[in-house]
Amino acid sequence: MNAVEIEQAVSELADQSFNAAEFPFAFLRAFGNKDTTIKRLRSGESNKSDLGGVLQTNHIHIKVAEPGAVAAAFEALKASPATKRFKARFVLATDGVELYAEDLTSDEAPVICAFSDFPNHFGSFLALAGISTVKQVRESTFDIRATSRLNRLYVELLKDNPDWGTAARRPDMNHFMARLIFCFFAEDTDIFNGKRLFTATVNR
Repeated sequence: MNAVEIEQAVSELADQSFNAAEFPFAFLRAFGNKDTTIKRLRSGESNKSDLGGVLQTNHIHIKVAEPGAVAAAFEALKASPATKRFKARFVLATDGVELYAEDLTSDEAPVICAFSDFPNHFGSFLALAGISTVKQVRESTFDIRATSRLNRLYVELLKDNPDWGTAARRPDMNHFMARLIFCFFAEDTDIFNGKRLFTATVNR
């Protein structure tokens, strides 16, 4: 999976109703883990957690906390002997309202946010998908999310207008997408005189 595909999967996960039992597996699936890997973790065959969570060796230790107990669960994950023994790079605790996470190999500050906001931090976890990142890449999360949405818009436009994807029309389509990007930018930076004028026009 590439970063755009991961962003889309993580965003879809955050939009769903929170399922405490399924969240750790859904989170790992969003970062490209195969069904066989998930099955082994679910059965306990490869799950090394000592806290009733899910620990994937060399990757992440996840704990779904009781409501309001995320901070305590987060500290327990960091102090867990299994986290150290099985070399979990990340720890993540959530109750579906708050989310705490940290890359234990980095000096970056922990991610502490509302659960609904965690897709904005997905770049911090790209190493789970084997994507090596640098700080600049992690900080471009919003650019990646914007790219993902533009890609989906492009696909939907071609579904309704298949002839726009032909070689003859491709320059026109690219020009149109460039104009859309400018309009989104102009709206966000108040170049247009008024609030959300472009969005309102599209909605009409």
